[in-house]
Amino acid sequence: MIAFMTRRLLLGVMTIWLISILSFIIIQLPPGDFVDAYIAQLSSSGSQVSAAEAENLRQLYGLGEPFYVQYGKWLARIVTGDFGESMEWRRPVTEVIGDRIWLTLLLSFAALLVTWGLALPIGIFSAVRQYSFADYAFTLVGFIGIAVPNFLLALVIMYFAFVWFGASVGGLFSAEMALAPWSAAKVWDLIKHLPLPALILALGGTAQLIRIMRANLLDELRRPYVVTARAKGLSEARAIIKYPVRAALNPFASNIAYLFPYLVSGSIIVSIVLGLPTVGPLLVKALVAQDMFLAGTIVLLLGVMTVVGTFISDLVLMWVDPRIRHQMD
Repeated sequence: MIAFMTRRLLLGVMTIWLISILSFIIIQLPPGDFVDAYIAQLSSSGSQVSAAEAENLRQLYGLGEPFYVQYGKWLARIVTGDFGESMEWRRPVTEVIGDRIWLTLLLSFAALLVTWGLALPIGIFSAVRQYSFADYAFTLVGFIGIAVPNFLLALVIMYFAFVWFGASVGGLFSAEMALAPWSAAKVWDLIKHLPLPALILALGGTAQLIRIMRANLLDELRRPYVVTARAKGLSEARAIIKYPVRAALNPFASNIAYLFPYLVSGSIIVSIVLGLPTVGPLLVKALVAQDMFLAGTIVLLLGVMTVVGTFISDLVLMWVDPRIRHQMD
């Protein structure tokens, strides 16, 4: 198992390195650079930038250097924990991201817990009570959850909350707590505002996992070992929970590999709609401004989350399925 985990870690590091290259290339694919976007922004407001000033800006940020030189300098700084300086904000990237990355991770983790907390019991119930009224109802809700985008659901909830209750459900903090320093009161304010955006983000993934869990468990319930367990007098609850549910969790657990980064990337539009202080709006703004250090760092972090999600998925699968553990030994 140690050898397996070591291989996975080495592959993860290699994958992150390749992601850093791809993210840096993709960000530089659009024509122009940050200086061009900056000049266009100033021109729209009536200001002008001379050619000499534009050239000085390019030299300041190293934009006139070849791609491999820019990437090499950026990678060398990343190794030391320095992600560069945001061109638009003119501050270190770590300061610009600041609390936003932790709030993004917290929101995504909360959405992941909601997803599992809803999908697992509903999927088991739908499989055990196949073709019942509740099964049909959960199936209908699941299809709606898959079909309706998260940002549209957020807009609908915001509309009805304002029309019916005159309340604003956007943001993760109250107006008086948004800029306040961290304290116990601010943490409690965050906890009160966290459930709604977490639920909105979780619904799409919950609907998919309900269908996956239901299909997997139905397949397991038809296996001979379940029939034998029932024939030997094992209670219905133990006959279902002890083995079939555990075996059906394999594909369920493997979805962690894509579900966690999906929640993070899926929160981008939802964050813009709800006004959440996460990295999503920052990424959109950085891409528009071609702020390659800020955008590249955020894209790289999304890639790291994918690799971490895959590693966690492997660990959960080994814990859930003893057969996988024996293969690793």
